Amino acid sequence: MRSMVLRSMVLRWLRVVCIPVLCVGAAVPLTRGQSAPSPDAPPVSNVPVDSSSTEETPRETLKVTSNLVSEYFTVRDKKNALIPFLTKNDCNVFEDKQPQKLTSFVAEANQPLTLGILIDTSGSQMNVLPLEQQSASAFLKRILREKDQAFLVSFDVGVNLEQDYTNNVRELDRAISKVEINTAAGGGSAGVPGIGQGPVPTQGAPKGTLLYDAVNEVSTHKIRSESGRKALILLTDGEDEGSVTKPKEAIAAAENANAIIYVILIADRGFYGYGNFGMGYSGDMQMRSLTEATGGRVINVGNNGKKLEDAFDQIEQELRTQYVAQYVPGNKAMDGKFRKVDIFCKDQDGDLKVQARKGYFAVGDED
Repeated sequence: MRSMVLRSMVLRWLRVVCIPVLCVGAAVPLTRGQSAPSPDAPPVSNVPVDSSSTEETPRETLKVTSNLVSEYFTVRDKKNALIPFLTKNDCNVFEDKQPQKLTSFVAEANQPLTLGILIDTSGSQMNVLPLEQQSASAFLKRILREKDQAFLVSFDVGVNLEQDYTNNVRELDRAISKVEINTAAGGGSAGVPGIGQGPVPTQGAPKGTLLYDAVNEVSTHKIRSESGRKALILLTDGEDEGSVTKPKEAIAAAENANAIIYVILIADRGFYGYGNFGMGYSGDMQMRSLTEATGGRVINVGNNGKKLEDAFDQIEQELRTQYVAQYVPGNKAMDGKFRKVDIFCKDQDGDLKVQARKGYFAVGDED
C-alpha cells in the first residue's frame, strides 16, 4: 500500500514538471540539420512566431521593379541665364528618337541633394590644395540643407573615403581640413584602400592620380543606390595616371548611377610645366567628355581663388535650379543597352539650351 501511494505521487509530479517542458518542445519542433539544445544554451522563447513576418518579406518589399526614368536637367536662355519657371508643356523628351509621355515634370529646387566632393591630392595639387579646402568648406556650408547628405573622397595613389554621408557641416569641414597631399614616395607602391570592395590595385605601372578609378568607385559603390538628385564635384587638374578604369568605363558608371558630374579644373601653373594648361595637357578634353555625358560641365579656374569661389557659386545655382522629367519608357526591355535621351525646351523667345545627361543603360534590378 505504501509503495502504491509513493508511485501515485511520482506520477503526479511528472505531470506537473514534465508536461510543460514537452509543450515548449512542441512549439519549436526540430527540423533537419538541427540538434538538441545544449544544457548551457540560453532558454528558448515560447513566444509564437509571426508567420507574416519572415526573413524574405522585407527583402521583397525593398526590391524596385519599376523602370521609371528620371532625367534631371537645367535650362538656359540665349544669354546663358538659368530659366527656373518652365512647365511640362515647354519641354519634350525623346528616348532613342521616340517621344516619351511624361508622368511627372517639376522644378526641383528643394528636393534633397546627395553630394560627393572628390579632391585630387596628388603631387601636382600641392600649392592649390589650401584653396580647394577653403572653397569646398564654404560651398558645403552654403548649399547643405536639412535633408541633404554629402561625403568626401580624396584620390591620389589610392581612393580614400575621408568622410561618409553626413549632414553635419562641422564633420565635413574637419575632414576637408585633414586632407593632405599623398604621393606614396612617387611610386604608388603604398596605395591605400579604396571605398569599394578592397583596395584599388597599386601594383604594376606607377600610380599617381587615380581619377577614373575614383569616379568608378564612387559611382558604383557609393552613390548608385541613392535616390533623387545626385551630383559629384571633382577638384582636379584633369590628368589621370595609373587608373585601371578606362575613361569610357568611368562615364558608364556615372551614367548608371544617374549622377551629374562637375569638374573644377584647378592646378598650380608652375608645377611640372603646366603653364596655361597648354602643350601636352589633355585633361580639359577628357573632363569635358565625362561631364557632358552626365549633364554637368567643366569650369576652368587655373589657380585663381576668386574664380574657384565663383565656380562653386555657379554649381550651387544650377543644382538649385533643376527640373526633373519622369517617364516609363516605351521600350520595356532591360537588356543593358544604352538608351540615348534628348530633351528639348522652348519659351516665347524660341529654343533653349538644355544641360542634361546623354542617356542611360537599361539595366534591370540587381539581386
